[in-house]
Amino acid sequence: MPQDAAPDAIALLKADHRKVESLFEDFEKASASKRKEELALQICLELTVHAQIEEEIFYPACEGAVEEDLLKEAYVEHDSAKVLIAEIEAGSPGDEFYDSKVKVLSELIEHHVEEEEKRVEGLFSQARNSGVDVEQLGKDMAARKQELVAAYKRNGLETPQTTTFEANPIR
Repeated sequence: MPQDAAPDAIALLKADHRKVESLFEDFEKASASKRKEELALQICLELTVHAQIEEEIFYPACEGAVEEDLLKEAYVEHDSAKVLIAEIEAGSPGDEFYDSKVKVLSELIEHHVEEEEKRVEGLFSQARNSGVDVEQLGKDMAARKQELVAAYKRNGLETPQTTTFEANPIR
């Protein structure tokens, strides 16, 4: 692949999934509070950016091309994750339920990833098989991801306060 070529949308999203899975594993192994907090905040950043590029670019491109119920479920899972992300970002490892919130977020994301990556009936498979332009979406998503990460590093990203239902109603 040429150096300036972006991965297709599905490859980009799967790479994000693998990165977050690895971060969750590192969190489970960590014992020092400072390390746990660093990992939890990195997980929150990765998931916030990932959800935003999916909601802004990938999911809208999938409307009408994949099962509507599957897409609605993905939005609801994102909303649930945003609630936990906000609570984790507002907390600290000394909080009574901090580790539990990270664990529940991990389980939620594990289910979400499974729904997206199922071989035949998963969201990614349906999108690819229906002719969604995953190559162009990958370029768009990679560019947007760079913008979001740069903005976060510059100013800090606010966790979205609205639910996806309010921001992105499915037609």
